[in-house]
Amino acid sequence: MTEPPRQLTSEELQQWQRGIAEANRNNIFCHCKDCNYEWVASAEVPCQCGSKRVEYIACWQFPDG
Repeated sequence: MTEPPRQLTSEELQQWQRGIAEANRNNIFCHCKDCNYEWVASAEVPCQCGSKRVEYIACWQFPDG
C-alpha cells in the first residue's frame, strides 16, 4: 500500500513560494492581446498601453533547446 502524499509545513510552503518567485524574476514572457506589445517581466503586470488583456508565460517552465 502506498502512503498518501504529506502536506507541506508552513516553512516548506514559504520556501517553495520563494523558489517560484525567484524563478519568475525577469523570466515571464508577456504578450498584450490588444496592442501586440511583448516584453519580459518579473510579475503579471498590465501592458504599457493600459490593457489588462495580457497573456503570461513563465519561461522557466520550458526547457532550453
